[in-house]
Amino acid sequence: MLLRVLFAAVPLVLPAFASAQTLYNAPQAAQQHCPNDEVVWLNTRSGVYHFQGERWYGNTEEGAYVCKKEANAAGDRPTRNGQ
Repeated sequence: MLLRVLFAAVPLVLPAFASAQTLYNAPQAAQQHCPNDEVVWLNTRSGVYHFQGERWYGNTEEGAYVCKKEANAAGDRPTRNGQ
């Protein structure tokens, strides 16, 4: 948990072939990047994102906090079952 706090403001680096969205380790850092948008948790393996308050928000094995508009533009989608 300490590492998550130390690197909270550092965006994750994506390979050149990855989508144009910026991934963050902490929701606060993502919110600073997109102050007029909603922050969601993106399961980077499946391309499905979750909203705050949902079961998998911040809790998938692979994932990051992203701006909802950027996730949509990258072809990601919201969860279909509200979890």
